Amino acid sequence: MKKNLIKILNIYHFFIAYFANIFYGYPSKKIFVVGVTGTKGKSSTVELIAHTLRFAGFKVASLSSIYETIGNNQKLNTTGYTMPGKGYIFKFLKTAVKNKCQVAVIEVTSLGITQFRDKFISWDAGIFMGLHPEHIEAHGSFEKYRDAKIKFFKHILRSSKKQKYFFINQEDKNYTYFFNAVDGKRNTEIFLFSKNNFLKEMEENGWNLQDFESRELIAPWLVPDFNLINAAATCSFAKIFKISLDFIKGAFKSFDGVPGRFEFVFQKPLVVVDYAHTPDSLKFLYETLEKFYKKPNGKMIAVLGSAGGGRDKWKRPVMGQIAAQFCNEVILTTEDPYDENPKDIMLEIKKGIENYLKENNKEIKVLEIEDRKEALRQAILDADFDDIIAASGKGSEKSIHFKNNTTIPWDEKEVILGLFKELQNKI
Repeated sequence: MKKNLIKILNIYHFFIAYFANIFYGYPSKKIFVVGVTGTKGKSSTVELIAHTLRFAGFKVASLSSIYETIGNNQKLNTTGYTMPGKGYIFKFLKTAVKNKCQVAVIEVTSLGITQFRDKFISWDAGIFMGLHPEHIEAHGSFEKYRDAKIKFFKHILRSSKKQKYFFINQEDKNYTYFFNAVDGKRNTEIFLFSKNNFLKEMEENGWNLQDFESRELIAPWLVPDFNLINAAATCSFAKIFKISLDFIKGAFKSFDGVPGRFEFVFQKPLVVVDYAHTPDSLKFLYETLEKFYKKPNGKMIAVLGSAGGGRDKWKRPVMGQIAAQFCNEVILTTEDPYDENPKDIMLEIKKGIENYLKENNKEIKVLEIEDRKEALRQAILDADFDDIIAASGKGSEKSIHFKNNTTIPWDEKEVILGLFKELQNKI
C-alpha cells in the first residue's frame, strides 16, 4: 500500500514539473543554470557563488534554503522548503530570465530529486559538495541517498544544453561514484576541487598559508575549515566564467557570510549560532571554536537539540557524544520535534552523553530544558565573559515545528539578542 502511494506521488510530482516547465515557457533554456548538491555547505556555496558572480559584474538569480534573490532583489525563502516544488523553481527561473539574469544558482536536495523537482530543467552545471549520513530513514539506506544525488548528475547529462560542467569535491570518499557517472560522456567537462588545492592556489597568488591559519585577516567566514571547501567549489566554478583570482579574492573579502552559519551573535560571552545538524558538522563547529576562539580558562556551553523528530534517530546519541567530548556544559532542548515527544529526543541524546562520560571518566554539567528560549536563557546565565555558547540546529530557520504540522515563529539570533537585553535590564 505504501509503495503504491509513493509511486502515485512520484507520478504526480513528475507531471507537475513537466507541465510547469511548459506553462512558464521553458525558462531554463534561456539562462545558465547551476545546481549545488551534497549534505553540507549547499546554502553557503550557493550564496558565495552568487556573490562572486555579482562582484565580477554578472546579473545573478539564486535560490537557497535561506534566500531567494533575483538581481538586486533579495527576500527570505519562506516556502518552508530548501528546494520548493509545485512548479516554484520554473516560476523563479522565468522571473530571472524576465529580469535579464545571466546565471541562476539553485540548491538541490535529495528529496527534491526523488520528487522530480530538478526534472525538465535544462541544467548547465552541477556541483557535488560531499556526502554524510542524512535522510537515511526517508531514503531507506545511505546508498539510496547517494543514488538520489547521482541521479541529479544524470539529469544534467540529459539536459538540452550543448555543454555540461561538473564540479566534484575530490576529498569526499564518495566522489568516484559521481565522477564515474559522468566521466567519458559527450560534451562534458569535469573539474575536481579540494581544500588543499584551493589553499595552494591562493598561496601562489598572494594569500600566504600563514594568513589562512589566522583567516580573520582575509575574511571572518573563512575561519572555520568547513567553509574552505565552499570557497574551493566557488573558485573552481568561477573559472569557467573567466573570473580572475583577483576578482575572486575581492569577492571573498567582501562576503559577509551566511545567516545562521557560524554566525557570531554576541561577543562577551561569545555566542555562535550555527545550523549544524549532522554529527560531522557539529564536530567541525566545536573543533573550530576550540581551536580559534576558546580562552584558556573559558568553557564551552552547548545548546543542543540534535535532529528533527521522526528522522535520522541514529545520530542523536552520536551528537550527544560529540557535545560531551568538546563542551563543559550541555543544555538539551527542543529543535524540531514534529510528532515526537521532545523529551524522548532529548533522552536519546543524553544517552550518548552519558556513555561518553562513563567511558572517558569525565564529568560535565548536563541540563534538560524543553523550551528552547529558556534553554538559551540558562546558557547565558551560566556563561562568563570568556565563555562560548554554541547554539546549534536552528541556524537561520524562522520556525520550530511541532506535532500536527503546527509551528511557532522563531529567530534564533533575535531571541538571543532579546534575552541579553532583557537580562541586562534586570541587573
